[in-house]
Parts: sequence; structure tokens; C-alpha cells
Amino acid sequence: MIESDHIRLWNSCLKVIKDNIPDTTYNTWFVPIVPMKYENKTLTLQVPSQFFYEFIEEKFVDLLRTTLYRVIGEGTKLMYNVMVDQSSQTTVNLEATNRIVSSNPKPTAQAGNKAPNILKAPAVQDLDSQLNPEYNFDNFIAGSSNVLSRSVAEAVAKSPAKTAFNPLFVHGVSGVGKTHLSNAVGNKIKEQYPHMRVLYVSAHLFQVQYTDSVRNNTTNDFINFYQTIDVLIIDDIQEFAGVTRTQNTFFHIFNHLHQNGKQLILTSDRAPVLLQGMEERLLTRFKWGMVAELEKPSVELRKDILRNKIHRDGLQFPPEVIDYIAENVNESVRDLEGVVISIMAHSTIYNKDIDLELAQRIIRKIVRCETKAITVDNIVDTVCRHFEVEPSVIHTKSRKREVVQVRQIAMYLAKKHTDSSSSKIGQLIGGKDHATVLHAYKIVKEQCEVDKNFRADVESLETQLKRRG
Repeated sequence: MIESDHIRLWNSCLKVIKDNIPDTTYNTWFVPIVPMKYENKTLTLQVPSQFFYEFIEEKFVDLLRTTLYRVIGEGTKLMYNVMVDQSSQTTVNLEATNRIVSSNPKPTAQAGNKAPNILKAPAVQDLDSQLNPEYNFDNFIAGSSNVLSRSVAEAVAKSPAKTAFNPLFVHGVSGVGKTHLSNAVGNKIKEQYPHMRVLYVSAHLFQVQYTDSVRNNTTNDFINFYQTIDVLIIDDIQEFAGVTRTQNTFFHIFNHLHQNGKQLILTSDRAPVLLQGMEERLLTRFKWGMVAELEKPSVELRKDILRNKIHRDGLQFPPEVIDYIAENVNESVRDLEGVVISIMAHSTIYNKDIDLELAQRIIRKIVRCETKAITVDNIVDTVCRHFEVEPSVIHTKSRKREVVQVRQIAMYLAKKHTDSSSSKIGQLIGGKDHATVLHAYKIVKEQCEVDKNFRADVESLETQLKRRG
């Protein structure tokens, strides 16, 4: 083949890829790729870094292989030329993951399309659990917002269907870790009880499967298959709202499994009491076991999650960058991970150091950086960091002078800068009553009037809070 053929072939591949992914994804992850050569049925692509290579392999290798087979032909191999040192232009060659992809691949259940054939119940070793192996308890970071749900989930994983937590109903807003936690339970059960038939399925996919069974007149086979499952995990159960026939079918499956000592795990974006369009008999059953809420992660938990992800990916972020991300990306864990990937992508593509300026620029583009109200959580974090005290200390009964002062300043600022009641502030700062908060406010206010240095400290804290808000 002539020398320029590898460029022509890659350009043809890019046309297919561009039609299958969003423009921003295409520009970030495929425009920087440089075709190096095509020989011996192997296309070699140069990517800017090890991180870039790993991300492409994890997220897009199936799309790449399918495209190569379509454009070049069956049996085409893929090789990466990875830039490991920009200054010396040092590269290494790495093979793509050896996944079998046909030229006309079938949609997978994970993509939300038609499910695998379920007319016959396969043996345990042949049943695809549909679990994500990356989701486990080790990388589900614990914090005050998820301690109850995590503890209950671990108990279920240890003794499926043997606890009072059946069904386990986990709810919370999007991105707080419901899918991660439910998959972690399933993976742990599979590890400990390999004979058990574990299945994770989204409510949407369950509905698609049911609709297909009705159309193909195989509803009995559909129900029989689900009744063979030992641990059934249904994600986003709220999607059953308004679909009466699907609910009726799930009702019978639920009853059969529960009565036969099988474990059910359900997730939802809201509590059972708030589910609209759901039959009362189902709602009653959802509340039979344990209803646990996953709350939005606190600032400290967000920092822990970021540190874990960065360490796991072999990355290095300065502490001030981690602090800034955690303080400004507060909606979900998913948003945190997206910001880390975006920062890495920009750093890699533009060969820029990861610093606070880059993080601020990325977050302004990704997250709605509207002026945020100052919260008690913000105040506790800021005050403790300023006085170099662990946040957990001010929640103890310690009467040490320095601890009492930090606690009182936090209460003063919370009373002054938030709409929370004195009782609420007391609950959130040390578990105190409203009288303690009013006393702290009076003490700090009077101290500010007579102590110039103390007042400067408090004013500095207020400036920090407004900058973060």
C-alpha cells in the first residue's frame, strides 16, 4: 500500500466515529489521535499519553474495532503508539485490548437496547450478571452521607435474603452512587456465593424485554427466567411509573422471589412515598424491607472521592486543585469524575500543568457556577482549615479552649450568613442546642468589638466564605 493510505483509512474511520458520538467527545478524544502506519493488517495510532490510551481503551475500544472492521475489513488489528515523554518524544507501542467484535455487532444490554436471549435460563456459569466489575465496596468511599446505605448494603452482600433488608430500596438524586452501591452488592455476592444467580438490570431494559416478550408471545418464558434469579437488582425503578402491564408482571416476579427467599435490591431517584404512577401494592412491597437514602456527598467526602480516583488513575493533582473541585462541584459523584477526566484531557492535549487556573477554567465550562449560598458545611470546613483543626474535633464534647473558640466562631458565622435556625445550626455543629448557638454568637460578636486581631481573623474567614460562595 502507498504511504498515505494509513491517513486515508483513518480519515474514513473518523467519519464513521463522528456520526456515533457527541462533537465534544469526538474533538477531545479522537481529533488528537495521529495515524502512524498501516501494514500487515495492523493500523497504528499515536495517542498523546498513557492516560489518553487507557481512557480510549476503557470507553471507546469497541467503537474503534467495529469501525476498523467496517472500513478496512475483518481481522484488522489495532496498535497504539503512546507518547510517554513529551520532551524527548519517547513513545512505546501497546496492543489494543483483544476483544472479539464482529463487523455487525449486536447491541448489548448495557447500551440500553434489546436484552440477550432470555427464553431459556442458562446455567450459573453461563448467566451474564450484567454487573460492572469496576463497582465494588473498596472504591465506594464512605462518608456521613452514605454510611447507613453502605452498612446495610454490606450486610445484604454478606447474607443475601437472610437479613430484614429484603427488599433493599436505595434512593437518592442522580449521581450519588446508587448504581455503584447496588453493583457492589451484586459483585460481592458473586464472589462469596458463586452458585447464586445474580442479575443486574435497569428498569428500562426490563420494560424493553417485557415488551418484546409480549410481541413475540413469550411472556411465560420471560417470567420463568426472572423467577430463577437468586439476587435481582433493578436500577431506576421509578421508570416503571405509568406502565401498568410491566408493573403487574414485576409484581408477580417480586412476590415469587420474595416468597422463595430470594434477595431483591431496588434503586430509585426518590423515596417510595414520592413515587407517582406506581401501583399501591408495589409501593407497599418496596417498604417491606429497608428504605435507605444516599444523600449528596459532603465537602469532605467529595475530597476523599477525588483523592481516591486520582490515586487509582495514577494521577497527581495539587491539594488546592482538589479543594477547589470539591468545593465547587457539589451536585454528584459523576460530576466530580467528569471534571477530573476533562482536566486530564486538557492537560494532556495542550501539554499544560494541572494547576488552580486550569481547574477554574474547566469547572466554569462544565458546572453551573452560579453564586452559591453559603452553607453550614462550608463554614465548618473553612473555619477548621483556617485554624488547622480537624472538622471532627468540633463535633466532640471537648472543652479545650481552642476547640470551643473554633466551634463558637463557626456558630457565629452560620448564624450571620445562613438562613438556618439556631436549633439547626446547633445540630450541625457539635450537636448543641439553640441556646448554645445564641451564646456563641454573643461571645464572638463582643470579642470582635474589643479585639482587633480576633476581628481580623473573623473578617478573613468571611472573605473566604464569600469567595467560595
